Amino acid sequence: MAWFSPKPLLIPDIMAINAVSCSSKDAVVDGDLVVSWAEFGVGTLQVANALQRLGLGHGDRVIVLMTNSYEMIEAMFGIIRGGFCAVPLNCAISNDAVAGMIANSEAKAVIASGEHIARIESLRDRIGGDVQQRLVGIRPVENGWHDYHKLRDAADTTALAVTIESSDECNIIYSSGTTGLPKGIVHDHACRAAWASDMAVALRYHSGARTLLNLGLFSNINWVAMLATIFAAGTMVVQRRFDVAQCLELIQREKITHTVMVPLQFQKLLEYECYDDYDLSSLDAYMCCGSPLAIAIKQDLVARMPGDFIELYGLTEGLVTTLGPEDMLEKVESVGRACPGQYLAVIDDDGNELPVGVAGEIVGQSRFMMAGYHANAAADEESTWVHPSGDRWLRTGDVGKFDEDGFLYLVDRKKDMILSGGQNIYPADIEAVIIEHVAVHEVAVVGVASKKWGETPLAVVVLADGHSIDAEELTLWANSRVGKQQRIAGTIFVDELPRNPNGKVLKRELRKHFADLEY
Repeated sequence: MAWFSPKPLLIPDIMAINAVSCSSKDAVVDGDLVVSWAEFGVGTLQVANALQRLGLGHGDRVIVLMTNSYEMIEAMFGIIRGGFCAVPLNCAISNDAVAGMIANSEAKAVIASGEHIARIESLRDRIGGDVQQRLVGIRPVENGWHDYHKLRDAADTTALAVTIESSDECNIIYSSGTTGLPKGIVHDHACRAAWASDMAVALRYHSGARTLLNLGLFSNINWVAMLATIFAAGTMVVQRRFDVAQCLELIQREKITHTVMVPLQFQKLLEYECYDDYDLSSLDAYMCCGSPLAIAIKQDLVARMPGDFIELYGLTEGLVTTLGPEDMLEKVESVGRACPGQYLAVIDDDGNELPVGVAGEIVGQSRFMMAGYHANAAADEESTWVHPSGDRWLRTGDVGKFDEDGFLYLVDRKKDMILSGGQNIYPADIEAVIIEHVAVHEVAVVGVASKKWGETPLAVVVLADGHSIDAEELTLWANSRVGKQQRIAGTIFVDELPRNPNGKVLKRELRKHFADLEY
């Protein structure tokens, strides 16, 4: 028997340690509000105790529908410290989706802010009685709602007498739904502790980290940043809504060292006419993820932004690769190597592993894999590939290939693949060509009906400011540069591409919009 056998440190444990060992250090900055680690520790304990006083039991799920703020961070991590399960929702989803996720998650309480209080109020006849008795809102609150601040401030500041196990649910994050109905992705406490430590290392966090959070705090992208910052006992700086000038000003004023953003945000920063007026020298490391990043933007970021630029490819379900500055220029077309502690492979349609250089579906296993999809055994089964060893691996639905050095190259989303005349066509290959035209700002290629081929590629293009080109001319230009099987049937210009809040293009919306076209 070992003389000393410490139990695994989970996120609630790390927060408790930080509240003591870094008591006077900034934990969260939200505008003029600066909260120390000691104060954050007290606040999250009060939230936990307040929820218990409302009748919540161990493992009960709590919906969080809030815009970015200190209170949202405090609420989510207060839920977790109490042994409850946080279920943050995307603020941009419809009321129908909100009601559906409340029901699907079997939540017992809701914490909401601002206009979202009225949204929940309008859904009262569609949510269960347990939830209706436990509606908590940030002022001003509706009749029958508990006032968040009053509830918190009246609560005890001592730790709850609960034992949180590694296998207990920590949070449920609903998928963005880019390829279908959103699914509830369950992370247990062991998984989230691994996310915190592994991502802190991969993304180069340290005790002096001051992390800018300007995506929705419901997003797993920001959860990666928050967990890594908590693990490193750094400081989280909240930007309530992304604005280019304010983002740059915050980096300069708050001496931001780390941030995570999606390609569209980085693109807007670099295009901002006053970009060079700001001092960004505090940046140590910043990460881009959410959707593929154009090579030209990667190169521009490396050339113009200080610090280490890291591209991340990953899934909320729990697989991650990173491409760091050491390899960025030599392997610029890749999304990097698997983070340590993971296994990755590519397989064919029959489930056989494929060799280097051959494209197939990306599968993998990691120590921060999700526990599964909530109440969705069919989705669990669909996402599973059984390794020859008998271990369950995650199917990503993405198509990629490895080079001889172990770097992963994305080919496309499997569900975005176009089957034309019996040939597999990957839209990303065509998009990479079209985006090179000086008149093209953004492009998405989707499959539409074809009398001859069954399905054929269509280019949906947003023109660059100050440029114009005839659709037929652009089609001919593109088709002279792609393979014969990849030729597009036509080009359609739009003002903007439909995106989710993380900047990912919603190709299913484009396919739906152009479903009546036939070439």
